[in-house]
Amino acid sequence: MTIKDTPEEWEIRATETPFVGNKTSVRTDEVVMPDGSVVRRDYQVHPGSVAVLALDDDGRVLLIKQYRHPVRQKLWEIPAGLLDIPGENPLHAAQRELYEEAHVKAEDWRVLTDVYTTPGGCDEAVRIFLARHLSEAEGERFEVEHEETELEYARVPVDELVRGVLAGELHNNCLVVGVLSLVAAQQGDGLDALRPADASWPARPFEA
Repeated sequence: MTIKDTPEEWEIRATETPFVGNKTSVRTDEVVMPDGSVVRRDYQVHPGSVAVLALDDDGRVLLIKQYRHPVRQKLWEIPAGLLDIPGENPLHAAQRELYEEAHVKAEDWRVLTDVYTTPGGCDEAVRIFLARHLSEAEGERFEVEHEETELEYARVPVDELVRGVLAGELHNNCLVVGVLSLVAAQQGDGLDALRPADASWPARPFEA
């Protein structure tokens, strides 16, 4: 048996959108179950996101610390952001986020992993990139607002991050998945064997 996620869509008898927000919305579908019964499923509709695990030449990961109101914590995270434009190339979005949040550019980009953050209640898909050969970006720094006005920055060795993840001290989904995927890739076929930055992404199709 091949262990691989597969596309499937059960019949939807009716759908409505009781809430529409600035970036996301909530949808209610009436879904036909295998036994023929119909149940209501509420979930958040999300445009998708990208995240960047930026690894410098000293083996350190670039982190930012940001206040996240839903969980009432300041979390250490890797740079990330929404796919603001439908069909946007996720690599271009990732490069933009790395520039805007950290004023950094990278010469080498690869796909580290793709995840659904909370598939039981949200359709958000995230592509996590690995960025290497970092340098400071040219030009003016991006003007930030709201939570981003108090960002903190750090570059942290990978083994220290792994320890923090396993100790329950680091909680951001993209940071946790990204760091553990990085270690798995390093111990497996190596980082150069990762998918290219323009690899297809069925969850959020895009034009090259």
